[in-house]
Amino acid sequence: YREVPVSILVVPAINRTTAADAPALYASTVARPLVEAGYYVYSVPFINEYFAQEGIVDGQQLTSIPAQRFQTLFGADAVLFVTISNWDSNYYLTGGDVTVAVGFKLVSTRSGLVLWQHGERVVENTSGDTDSLLLDIIAAAIQTKMTEYVPIARRVNRQIVATLPVGKYHARHGKDADEALNILRPETQSMAK
Repeated sequence: YREVPVSILVVPAINRTTAADAPALYASTVARPLVEAGYYVYSVPFINEYFAQEGIVDGQQLTSIPAQRFQTLFGADAVLFVTISNWDSNYYLTGGDVTVAVGFKLVSTRSGLVLWQHGERVVENTSGDTDSLLLDIIAAAIQTKMTEYVPIARRVNRQIVATLPVGKYHARHGKDADEALNILRPETQSMAK
């Protein structure tokens, strides 16, 4: 609330999973919820391509760079580091699930301070629900294999961004700080009545 960033630069995701395709698939899901939350977001494909040409494909390589450098290079008010910690299919005897877990860390390019951070994990159950153990195993394996990660990543993003103060281009800009204070201090609601 103090720094009021307007523009966000999303750098390539930090991939802590064994899924090599996770960052590329994830990149298609991150900008929209941030834009809907009222922020100007630099083109994620362009930024990823820019860094790829510099030999940087994992955001971990960028964590040691001072945040102010992103202001100098791109003019961004804040840089968003995304860490993908789960992008997995899990199978067990009678079922399975698909798990996507992501963490966001928004860093000011002016002060270098962490402005906000949050993470979420979504588990999509793909278990079968027939009366036959063999059919349940087969159905769970097929359902788990066919479950797409991108819609789950979109859901994770919506949950994370819902905790971010809204940006300048959102109708609730400036009002959400008061709403947050009222949630933190419920006694103010009873006093207002």
